Amino acid sequence: MLVLLAGIFVVHIATVIMLFVSTIANVWMAGKFNDATNSTGLWMQCRDGHCFKLSFADDELSALRAVQAFMILAIIFSFVSLVMFVVQLFTMEKGKRFYITGAIMLVSWLFILIAVSIYTARFPKYFKGKEDHHGYSFILAWICFCFSFIVGILYLVLRKK
Repeated sequence: MLVLLAGIFVVHIATVIMLFVSTIANVWMAGKFNDATNSTGLWMQCRDGHCFKLSFADDELSALRAVQAFMILAIIFSFVSLVMFVVQLFTMEKGKRFYITGAIMLVSWLFILIAVSIYTARFPKYFKGKEDHHGYSFILAWICFCFSFIVGILYLVLRKK
């Protein structure tokens, strides 16, 4: 049981780190533009090492702000869930379940789902080149989506022994 809890804890820490990297890295979409390497994230667009602010239409700008906000909230809730797990691990009675930790982690999972879904629906239409593709930040966000769901469910099921 201790090994299982330690494994879940390690996956939870990895999820928080990957969420943070996914949010701050500017590689949600990548490709080539006029023979120059191009990558776009949630905050900046970079071409051959030179980064500048994103430029989208005003209606798309609100969608981008929503994606940014939900990713930041996902990081915050995932970190709070990690702290709550440690707190519950040392203060909770034996035989009880990690309900609070699991619920907070599932809220983080929901925020990741909303953020990545908005990005998937609204922004890939701007990247239509042959070599344009989703970057590692986008893929990390989806991996965090899966991990946070699994970890959240496991917290709800596991008992402290």
